[in-house]
Amino acid sequence: MIVAVIADTHLPRGSRRLPDSCLRRIAAADLLIHAGDFSTAAAYEEIAAIGPQLVGVHGNVDDETLRRRLPPQTVIELAGARLGVIHDAGPRPGRAARMRRAFPDADAVVFGHSHQPLIETADGFQIFNPGSPTERRRAPTQTMGVLEAESGELRFRHLRVD
Repeated sequence: MIVAVIADTHLPRGSRRLPDSCLRRIAAADLLIHAGDFSTAAAYEEIAAIGPQLVGVHGNVDDETLRRRLPPQTVIELAGARLGVIHDAGPRPGRAARMRRAFPDADAVVFGHSHQPLIETADGFQIFNPGSPTERRRAPTQTMGVLEAESGELRFRHLRVD
């Protein structure tokens, strides 16, 4: 199973849009995970219309409609593994341990908020931030994630999309 992973799209803002390479990856995926900060319900609908099933959580800038529609966190089953999704995983120090406590039955957690791409593994538990495909902030490039889920294993990687 191939999963496209994005966060922090902050749409719409001016002429900002998802880069074509990001749109192609999402359309080709079996599932799309968005770790929050769509901004508006219209942005959610636009992203959902790209194609694969969308699993999302609300972020700190999402409007009230999205806050009512989407959970603050969720856990999904992927090819025999459990994946937690949350927007804000808190400060860097202690993050992996904090996410392990917050999602005790998960094999990995996807999060957003910082716009900083990250893959970290601690005792077989992974945390992954895809970065942002639209607003890199302090990251060197705009990025998204790809997750390959197979036979209980989750393999994450980043893709440059700017």
